[in-house]
Amino acid sequence: MLDRFITPVIKPLLAPAVLLLDKKNVHPDQLTLVGFGLGMLAVPLLALQFWYGALFFIALNRIIDGLDGALARHQKHTSAAGGYLDICLDFLFYAAIPLGFALANPNENALAAAVLLSVFIGTGSSFLAFGIPAEKLNLPRPQFANKSFYFLNGLTEGTETIAFFVAFCLWPTYFPQLAYSFAFLGAITIFTRIHGGYYTLKNQLVKGAKAQKSAVKEPTT
Repeated sequence: MLDRFITPVIKPLLAPAVLLLDKKNVHPDQLTLVGFGLGMLAVPLLALQFWYGALFFIALNRIIDGLDGALARHQKHTSAAGGYLDICLDFLFYAAIPLGFALANPNENALAAAVLLSVFIGTGSSFLAFGIPAEKLNLPRPQFANKSFYFLNGLTEGTETIAFFVAFCLWPTYFPQLAYSFAFLGAITIFTRIHGGYYTLKNQLVKGAKAQKSAVKEPTT
């Protein structure tokens, strides 16, 4: 929900780092892989209950995630392959954080983590599944025109996810309550995405059928 507002604010802040990385001939896909590797270091730290250390690597992962796309656009290296790699590793990273909390305290956190992971599957699948027909139908995406993949809005997006991850690390004893709250918001996102996506695609197909019929009825000269 907040991504459309946060993204324009963050872009100028990343510009100096993008210029430096470009000068060092860093490829965006290399940056994506490094960011993923650093982000995954949060999992063992969470399991060992080093909350602030885990938070550092979570934050580092998210900063690099913003840099790789900005660098790709700066170098004109945007590609379907790079976008695919980025989104896959993002979802793997997101899923790993609740796992880390489950490992830290299985008795208290495992059920909440499992619920949150099941919601992550729903938000991820509704997001990714819509992108396939949306790309095929060439649906407009004015809010995320620079993205290599079609982004379907929702109540819980990247900004909200990171906000909750930060809260998990700052108040780890409240992980179950926070996880259930985030899962509830994520369930709303699943419903709105499936409902909105279904009717968007259905209306688009109806418009296409009407356009075809109008073309057939036009007299030939």
